[in-house]
Amino acid sequence: MDNLLIKSNKKVAKSIDKVRRLIYDDVQWNERLILLLGYRGVGKTTLMLQRLKEFGEKGIYFSLDDLYFETNRLATVVEQLYSSGFRAFFIDEVHRYAFWSKDLKQLYDDYDDIHLVATGSSILEVAKGQADLSRRAVVHQLQGLTFREYLQFEKKINLSPIDLETILERHYEISSDLSEQFSFRRDFNNYLKNGYFPFYRENKSVYFQKLSETINLVIDIDIAPFEELNYSTVRTMKKLLYVISQSVPFVPNITKLSERLEAPRNTILRLLDLLHQAKIIKLLYAENEKLSYLKKPEKIFLENTNFMYLFAEGKANIGSIRETFFFNQLANKHRVNASKWGDFMVDEKYTFEVGGSNKNYKQIKGVPNSYLAIDIENGVGNKVPLWLFGMLK
Repeated sequence: MDNLLIKSNKKVAKSIDKVRRLIYDDVQWNERLILLLGYRGVGKTTLMLQRLKEFGEKGIYFSLDDLYFETNRLATVVEQLYSSGFRAFFIDEVHRYAFWSKDLKQLYDDYDDIHLVATGSSILEVAKGQADLSRRAVVHQLQGLTFREYLQFEKKINLSPIDLETILERHYEISSDLSEQFSFRRDFNNYLKNGYFPFYRENKSVYFQKLSETINLVIDIDIAPFEELNYSTVRTMKKLLYVISQSVPFVPNITKLSERLEAPRNTILRLLDLLHQAKIIKLLYAENEKLSYLKKPEKIFLENTNFMYLFAEGKANIGSIRETFFFNQLANKHRVNASKWGDFMVDEKYTFEVGGSNKNYKQIKGVPNSYLAIDIENGVGNKVPLWLFGMLK
């Protein structure tokens, strides 16, 4: 038990100088049970440790992938620490622990004066555990850095978030004012290539190596055990990811994929859904809502532009990069679907065609509420600077 406290103090000390993610102020920290879910490397642990510092000696951190929890139940450990005066428990990697939902539910119900903050993989569904926490836990899904956050991390520039309607109505004046505060082309390109995950700041020379390692860890450690996938299925998933990555956005032909990978159609669709849940790819559907994983997506994207540079080994298609950025930045807070006329339909209202500075209105001519999201510095008319969508709330 003493060893857990020593490890906790060391973890907190290492997080002292790290920049806060913008989501920190959006988390409802006063709730008794909070789940922070997201892809590896988005900053879940750092966020939690920054909050822990405010509790001082009443709080403790531990990770459930610690060997200590191979022979000790979480509920029992918390009970013992509670009797020693601890009231705030910051619990990492809950998806690595078989009884995560059952123990969290028990602790929530048994103690009304403790705070539980837990992190887990994106693949973890709150209602899928052994105990339903959906009525007890406040869940926050953490994404990677938006372009706005990247500028805060890299340039120490604090920019206010902008809602979509304001961007569409006033992009010409907003873009002109904001672009004076940074180098549009250099900073935007750096973000697209290696600025999505906060750990890019640690050592840029090994950033892509770490990206590759995290993808393998997510598949082998997060998805496979949690979904009880066998070795053969995991290999099929990795092959599927490679096939997709070589042509992004990928227009899926499930029958051909099934034949190529020698796997049943439903298996392919399930693996696509798991890769989507795990934040490795993003699936674009025609309808407003995806009813089940058995429905084929219209297109398949990698989750973020940094992944594209990783798989393309420096030869990523710029048109695909732009579309991936747009989809990634909008999908966090808005409904994004495939459009009959343009590249994307947003909130069942706005049609967007994404492209470079020479893109024209031909494809969306006459379409109501249609815009060009263009890779330019300043906007004009219905040509909205692509980078400006990185300033969304």
